Amino acid sequence: MNFADTPQEAAFRAEARDWIQSNAPHELRDELEAAGFGQPALRSGDVLKAGKAWQKRKYDGGWACLHWPREYGGRGATPIERVIWQQEEGVYSKLSSPFLIGQGMCAPTMMTYATEDQKRRYLPPLASGESVWCQLFSEPVAGSDLAGLRTRAEKQGDHWVVNGQKIWTSGAHYSDHAILLTRTDPGVAKHDGLTMFFIDMKSPGIEVRPIKQVNGQSGFNEVFFTDLRIPDDQRLGTPGQGWKVSLTTLMNERLSIGAGMPTGFPELLDFCCQFDTGNGLAIDDPAVRSRLATWAVRTSGLRYTAYRSISALSRGETPGPENSIGKLVAGQTLQEIAMFALDLQGQAGIMTDPAMVEAAGRFQAMLLRSPATRIEGGTDEILRNIIAERVLGLPADMRADRGLPFNQIPTRTRQ
Repeated sequence: MNFADTPQEAAFRAEARDWIQSNAPHELRDELEAAGFGQPALRSGDVLKAGKAWQKRKYDGGWACLHWPREYGGRGATPIERVIWQQEEGVYSKLSSPFLIGQGMCAPTMMTYATEDQKRRYLPPLASGESVWCQLFSEPVAGSDLAGLRTRAEKQGDHWVVNGQKIWTSGAHYSDHAILLTRTDPGVAKHDGLTMFFIDMKSPGIEVRPIKQVNGQSGFNEVFFTDLRIPDDQRLGTPGQGWKVSLTTLMNERLSIGAGMPTGFPELLDFCCQFDTGNGLAIDDPAVRSRLATWAVRTSGLRYTAYRSISALSRGETPGPENSIGKLVAGQTLQEIAMFALDLQGQAGIMTDPAMVEAAGRFQAMLLRSPATRIEGGTDEILRNIIAERVLGLPADMRADRGLPFNQIPTRTRQ
């Protein structure tokens, strides 16, 4: 791979840089730079409101969802031009976090399975930030085993009636629309009885309950459905095709999360260059430098693995199982780095230096958020299985429920 810009790419980069310089909300830059992973991007205002304003400005200027077709609100740009934009947008990309799921996961599913009229109706507002989407997949008994979900959709005339529960739904409390995976036929094997829909989150029969997390935030939610009615024309794919449809979402989910997930290494390196352990700067300690070297190599590997995926996209290929690598390694690295940073401080964690206190708070927030990164978008164990089976070609795990109708799979009952 050649990482140097071609003349055309250099011209595109210069155009993007000039536009950002003229239009970005520079008054928010310092606050965005200070916000670490697991912390609110803004403390002085509403990040959703600021994000919508920035997204609308990008949309009006022709810089939103660059790789989407123009008729759906994009620019028809190449995957490489999309990467260039992301590099130039830099810290302001934190304002786009409310749209990550909708634009990176729901939109590719809609583009593949929605009707042309639906795509032209729903995708431009998603690109402009006027509409926020979420993804209703996981359930209390169906997280890693997504095909084990129990939320039922039953056909009644030209509508489907949905009852059930979803959990760990990011952004459900502020979303306008969602894609929803349901069980429509319990009499067939669990992967064959699923159907996907898209819904209006303001519909009667939907209740959203934010979940209080250990870091004090409530980004995840429980969502309950009581006789929710969905028109049949909001079905994505045919009845029973939901697993195939969901794979489009899941592959793009792991690409979106894995390619953009931070590891915390740049923050740790900066911290070690400033932190005095009592015996000199942390960066001067050979043991610290050894750990830093390990994470530097790992972070570099993640970057080039992401470039490989980008190159595949530029050839018109769809995201594949290899994108699980980035999410698996980045999540583990993030947690390791946060724990190391806090261990490194020891009793020095009780600090009064404002700069050091801010850095310590960043690593604390990173550590409290890190367990979720190793669960969302597929647990470490699931990702290892995907990599082993679909990338390395190893034998698949044995499954006692393979081919068994869903309603005949034994379930544990309370005594």
